[in-house]
Amino acid sequence: MAGVLLEMRNITKTFPGVKALSNVNLTVQEGEIHAIVGENGAGKSTLMNVLSGVYPYGSYEGDIIYDEKECRFGSIRDSEHLGIVIIHQELALVPYLSIGENMFLGNEQTGFGGINWDLTYQNAEKHMREVGLHENPRTLIKDIGVGKQQLVEIAKALAKNVRLLILDEPTSSLNDEDSLNLLNLLKKFREERGITCIIISHKLNEIAYVADKITVIRDGATIETLDNRAEAISEPRIIRGMVGREMVDRFPKRQPQIGEKLLEIEDWTVYHPLFTERKVVDNVSLNVRRGEVVGIAGLIGAGRTELCQSVFGKVYGAKISGTVKKDGQVLDLNSAADAIAHGFAYITEDRKGDGLVLAESIKHNITLSRLNLVSNHGVIDKDMEQHAAEDYRQQLNIRTPDVEQQVGNLSGGNQQKVLLGKWMFSKPDIMMLDEPTRGIDVGAKYEIYSIINDLVSEGKAVLMISSELPELLGMCDRIYIMVEGKIVGEMDRAEVTQEIIMDTIMQASKGAQTA
Repeated sequence: MAGVLLEMRNITKTFPGVKALSNVNLTVQEGEIHAIVGENGAGKSTLMNVLSGVYPYGSYEGDIIYDEKECRFGSIRDSEHLGIVIIHQELALVPYLSIGENMFLGNEQTGFGGINWDLTYQNAEKHMREVGLHENPRTLIKDIGVGKQQLVEIAKALAKNVRLLILDEPTSSLNDEDSLNLLNLLKKFREERGITCIIISHKLNEIAYVADKITVIRDGATIETLDNRAEAISEPRIIRGMVGREMVDRFPKRQPQIGEKLLEIEDWTVYHPLFTERKVVDNVSLNVRRGEVVGIAGLIGAGRTELCQSVFGKVYGAKISGTVKKDGQVLDLNSAADAIAHGFAYITEDRKGDGLVLAESIKHNITLSRLNLVSNHGVIDKDMEQHAAEDYRQQLNIRTPDVEQQVGNLSGGNQQKVLLGKWMFSKPDIMMLDEPTRGIDVGAKYEIYSIINDLVSEGKAVLMISSELPELLGMCDRIYIMVEGKIVGEMDRAEVTQEIIMDTIMQASKGAQTA
């Protein structure tokens, strides 16, 4: 029987004014896949940052016992030296360097006083094959998709002779197929190489599929560890541990009150901004009514994000053609400011990169979309700004002592609420939500779903992109299906299933390939 590889004993970590971890204990057996679950802000990522040396010894209390020896890591290099490698949710890859260069960045393959590039690319290719990545190692990172970039990170870990691999939300940006391939790869490494994995994820179906044991953390404390091998652990059982109660419904109930068409998009075509001969949105027509949530399903790369970004004041794309109507009136939206002025809001899928200013306060982020609403003669009224931000903090249940808190210090779920608050503050009639619950836990998801329901109950229109089919089926009144830039199906919620959506996508993809 495999022995204990890792013990974390009574780990306590405090930030100014906040105790993030309180006497957390974790035991991981050698060769197992161990999942850590909990709500946003529970302390999961903080615990892994302690383990990997991101938070060095002396900045926390407690002991780390690895391979029967006490470890006092001063940096991430110290933990990597022992084969502990962490892959963060935001991938640490340089877009304009090649795959091979990224894989050995900081771990250069040297010879004769310089970098041995032949050896670099030879070893890169070897590790790439181990993870099932068949690209040329000289390919730039920017030229491969997110799923392949995740595999590059794992190949990079193999190049460091990984023994304990930590993955923080590894599938949050992947579609179902890429996610399954990644999880099966972890199983393969466990069986064939004895690699131990710790995985953090909010996708509980994936946790139930891949994990041998599941440790639940709530409010910075260890609640329990469940053995998924002895007895298959259900998603409701995991949720009960995470939130401390049963969740009967994953989606809040709503009685639709659908009115007239508010948004109409007709014959909308968009070309890639750099490769201007490549069509990314192809003659799309759709509509959304007042009080309606309309979803857009499709695989990554289907053109869903490009559609919404181009409608939102043409902030993406080239050679854009087609018509946008609001309440039957044709609009000419040539900038984000135009779109905002006409009652549009676009909530980006990348809250940290494009949606929020992480170094600024909640207060400044919330009012950023319409500063004129908290200004007098071009000067911001601090009292008005404070009052508006505090109103949204309470309305959206943003868990923070005050609105002066820096957004970068909030959990993912609370950051997402700030992003929603920012756009709700702009008083929109039409909200386009791009992956609105990516990387957040079931409790925070429920709260955001409730906010969406409240918005449409006020007569607003919501157009929602999601890669999670259960989310679309649970929230939307109608669903459009996109494949390779085209709308290939439109279905009412009452008639659609996950199987129907995926079958429609597969059939349309085959048709596009043979055309």
